[in-house]
Amino acid sequence: MKLHTLILALAAMIAASSVHAADMDWSPVDKAFGKKGAAQAGGVYRVTFPRTDLQVSLDGVALKPGFALGTHVEFMPMGNQAMVMGDLVLTEPEINPVMQKLIAGGVEISAIHNHLLREQPKVMYMHIGGTGDPGKLAATIKSALEQSKTPLAAAPAAGQPPAIDFDTAAVDAALGAKGSNNNGIYQFGVPRTDPIMDQGMAIPPSMGVAISINFQPLGGGKAAITGDFVLAAKEVNPVLQALRANGIEVTALHSHMLDDQPHMLFMHFWAHEDAVKLAKGLAQALAKANVKRS
Repeated sequence: MKLHTLILALAAMIAASSVHAADMDWSPVDKAFGKKGAAQAGGVYRVTFPRTDLQVSLDGVALKPGFALGTHVEFMPMGNQAMVMGDLVLTEPEINPVMQKLIAGGVEISAIHNHLLREQPKVMYMHIGGTGDPGKLAATIKSALEQSKTPLAAAPAAGQPPAIDFDTAAVDAALGAKGSNNNGIYQFGVPRTDPIMDQGMAIPPSMGVAISINFQPLGGGKAAITGDFVLAAKEVNPVLQALRANGIEVTALHSHMLDDQPHMLFMHFWAHEDAVKLAKGLAQALAKANVKRS
């Protein structure tokens, strides 16, 4: 099959999934979790559990939950069932009790690792996946999270997000993308141009396969940055070298999924400096990856 024909076929698959998702009843997921999720692009349904109970600092920066401490779970339709992927933010003592409940409920563990270095206290990240009845999957994940101190209750309705006190227009221009203010964190999701498949399905970027870039304002035009680059193997070292050449630390390199095709690697990063300077450094790294930019 020619490349352009394959891309059109994959686009049709995503579109079909999105149409089906519009009719998908996600209320069993809401009921199981005890809180409502939010529809995302590509027919994805996302539920988040920020670790507001954790007070984590790194290099003197107090990390906000939405910056690097947000447990999130994404669902997408898979016929009459659903596929789930997620990233659970856990302390070390929480890992085994949470894992035990997930295994008992048939949810797979696809990775356990760090995303940062030197943070205090230490935080680990457990990536999960599974397919089945969406309400049952949610119930299993909820039972697992109950083995941790993750706050599970629905948060009060958010008011106006805090203002971003650096030059967001200059950051947008440097990255060739438009960021969004998510409760005071300036966030980017940069999709790849090539499709990523899992279990024969095209995975939308909103399932966690877009390059994620978060800016936490620090005052005076400065920001801390973290996130992850989603990379093909041949892109790993060019991106790593571009980040390091711009004073951005590479803090982890690993996989998040087991059966993705092609198999992608996730490169996490950290720095704190002038926000626009950091954005220009990130842009040089993005130029080494196969991504969509405006």
